[in-house]
Amino acid sequence: MKKQGTIYNITLSAVMVALGTALSFVKVWEMPLGGSVTLLSMLPIVMVSCMLGVKWGLASAFVYAAIQLFVDLGKVLSWGLTPAMLIGTLLFDYIIAFTVLGLAGLFVKKGYYGVLCGTALAVALRFVSHFVSGYVIFRNLEQFSIFGNIFTNKPFLYSVAYNGFYMLPELVLTLIGTAILFKNKKIRSIAFGE
Repeated sequence: MKKQGTIYNITLSAVMVALGTALSFVKVWEMPLGGSVTLLSMLPIVMVSCMLGVKWGLASAFVYAAIQLFVDLGKVLSWGLTPAMLIGTLLFDYIIAFTVLGLAGLFVKKGYYGVLCGTALAVALRFVSHFVSGYVIFRNLEQFSIFGNIFTNKPFLYSVAYNGFYMLPELVLTLIGTAILFKNKKIRSIAFGE
């Protein structure tokens, strides 16, 4: 990975966070209680981590998480959660869930396949964060009925199904986008120092 100047890194990170935020508004479909499949909204954050390193990736992902929280705060507050549930939701469905995307660059030294593995890991960790939220925080809510009675008294399965329904397509789309972008010689030269 080439060393770039701080101003370059800040500028690239800001542009990628803005791009990720803009793409998060392009929703392929949206789940009724939060979560959606977007048009590659995680990809710019993944790219920051792979091109500038995990430190910059985590910082950018944290800013992205804060913006996602700000955008959705009105919707989250309208759910009528208890204070403890609200804090848990803000942490696990926003701050932690989006910040872990900054870990995508962990295996960048392994080259192209390292980038794909890092991306898969980062998105999988985002799923885990959403899963914990669904299993711990939302386990006793009446909203389980969105799937009928299939998941009544089965919060583990409910959380896997609900969060998997949008996170699996997000993983696939992000991996495809990452695979295509990192085939580009210019992107590879920035990320891998080729």
